[in-house]
Amino acid sequence: MSDTENKPQWQPMNSRQRRVFGVLVEKAKTTPDAYPMTLNGIVTGCNQKSNREPLMTLSPEDVEQILDELRAINAVTEVQGSGRVAKYRHHAYEWLSVDKYEISVMTELLLRGEQTLGDLRARAARMEPIADQGALKNIVDGLLKKNLMVELSPPGRGQIVSHNLYKEREIVELRAQYKNHVAPERSYEDDRPAPAAPRPVTSSPVAAAPAAPTVPQVRGVTADDFAELRVEVTELQADVARLREQVRQLEAFLKS
Repeated sequence: MSDTENKPQWQPMNSRQRRVFGVLVEKAKTTPDAYPMTLNGIVTGCNQKSNREPLMTLSPEDVEQILDELRAINAVTEVQGSGRVAKYRHHAYEWLSVDKYEISVMTELLLRGEQTLGDLRARAARMEPIADQGALKNIVDGLLKKNLMVELSPPGRGQIVSHNLYKEREIVELRAQYKNHVAPERSYEDDRPAPAAPRPVTSSPVAAAPAAPTVPQVRGVTADDFAELRVEVTELQADVARLREQVRQLEAFLKS
């Protein structure tokens, strides 16, 4: 492949373009059997309640217009499926000049916006395995070098990052929002409930049943494990909602 073909083509996007583009990349990885995607599938993915920030309510007409905009900048292509329904495919790898790990991180940022590195690793790992924070740091360093990511707070625990596909006004406002941000000095241990104060002994003491351990106290399970499980559960809920919608559409088609 020539240097010209390797050259990234990306440019800033508005929030609705980022949502549609992010959905196409996400679903290509998490539900490959339904990719390339139909217009209705993209609408459902854009409006789903999980793994999205902010929540949106886009109509098919909205999404169709956005897809035309993305096609005009070579980020998306319309392809013909097995039937007469048009389907859409992203060109994220070429358009951004990234690998499969970098695109997973970028997709989570496009779908959710700014977030801490800890949350980012757990969420991106549902698309590609990211072994630990060290592995994530290598990915982040690569994206920073390509100017695809911005650091909104100083490096260290709780650092906040985002993608760099914002329009100029958006990125200025975002940087201003986090200008004086200071990450709290905390660890996952801080989420454990404080030990109860000792009860005064009465003349007829009643032995209390031992409290069940909180989730963080489970032996051998880390904070990242729980974060990943929460993300997986949320994604499964979204998949169930998507399947219900497909069943509804199929029933409507059979009745017609």
